[in-house]
Amino acid sequence: MADEPDISGLLRLLGPGIAELLSGKEIILENVELDLAELQLTIPVGGSPIILPGYPVAGAQPSPSSASASGIDRSRWPSDLLKESFTPVSDTYPARIREVTLGATKGEGGSRGRSVIVGGARAPPFTDPGVLHAHPPVIAMDVFDTPFPMPRALKSHLTEVIDDPAAWARMNVERYGADMVTVHLLSTDPLIKDASPREAAKTVEDVLQAVDVPIIIGGCGDPKKDAETFIEIAEMADGERLLLNSVTADMADAKTLEPVAKAANKHGHCLLAFTGLDLNSAKELNRRLYQFFPADRILNDLTTVALGYGLEYSFTIHERARIAGLMGDAELQHPTISAATNAWSAREAWMDLGPRFGSPDFRGPIWETIGSLTLLLAGVDLFLMMHPLAVSTMRDVSSRLISGGAAKAAEASWVNARI
Repeated sequence: MADEPDISGLLRLLGPGIAELLSGKEIILENVELDLAELQLTIPVGGSPIILPGYPVAGAQPSPSSASASGIDRSRWPSDLLKESFTPVSDTYPARIREVTLGATKGEGGSRGRSVIVGGARAPPFTDPGVLHAHPPVIAMDVFDTPFPMPRALKSHLTEVIDDPAAWARMNVERYGADMVTVHLLSTDPLIKDASPREAAKTVEDVLQAVDVPIIIGGCGDPKKDAETFIEIAEMADGERLLLNSVTADMADAKTLEPVAKAANKHGHCLLAFTGLDLNSAKELNRRLYQFFPADRILNDLTTVALGYGLEYSFTIHERARIAGLMGDAELQHPTISAATNAWSAREAWMDLGPRFGSPDFRGPIWETIGSLTLLLAGVDLFLMMHPLAVSTMRDVSSRLISGGAAKAAEASWVNARI
């Protein structure tokens, strides 16, 4: 077979003219065979740009020889990357989230030194720099009226007060700066101690005397026993504007929702309506409450799930509820809470998993912090928390977000913190 003629020189000669002739035209080649045996594709690992022959490089000036050789006028190429600016667009929502005041001062008929306000949002959180955060997030730290098994990372800072709910509450406020205290009345559970509503009321009275911040009352989860306990405490703490945590659809089924709502309304308290990750259930429970209780004293708990167990779904539910409320759904225009302490139900938060996963003394607080910060971004207004380091970090990060980064860093450090 005769050698094929070398026409590379002819192509170099005619190249500029052909390029100009065919500029802006579509070329269709038929019966063309391409031999790609020598094609090489190189992907740099270090992040350096891929430079192909004949293509411009930002900031580089082409040499006259290379321009003439390729037949392309490179003088028209940009010498720098194009710059683009971003201007935030303000969205206006037709409605706002109701504001609820928790705790009553002496001038308001109670005995608290201060009250807190939750709710009031006019836009999803941190989306519009022109819309200020209505109120900073509120942090309530937990107190339990009876000892129960808990991870060492939690128990280590409670050894002095774990048997005294009043002292425990005082420590949460004076040492760790809690905005509120949640008293969990586990002893009333028929399967634990089956303590009477009167005994539970005495515990709450002791806590009210120990601290002057607003109080949240947590039940045991049994709808009938919780109803009896809430009614007793509502009367004992008349005018204190407690938050009773919580009323549920199970109470409605047990015919106890109406008595609790009426007692709370009579004595000036607030209600927390709890449902499990379902907005339709939340709306239905709120509709039932409206029959006996004012809407401006209702908060919603839409359920918080720990990291690794469905936290992203909790975020979605809370975000959907907040946007629906802002768009005008009156049944979802309530402030929301997050039981961030549910993070400790994740075994990865406290189990000893070996050195690869780090110390559980830090892993647990980090787990609680991640859950609370995630739902802060979804619009949650009030957080039930437990570990002091998680509380400190949550307060620091949230204040930075609200102030645009101008807040002073907290003294706590994940690197050298003492647990």
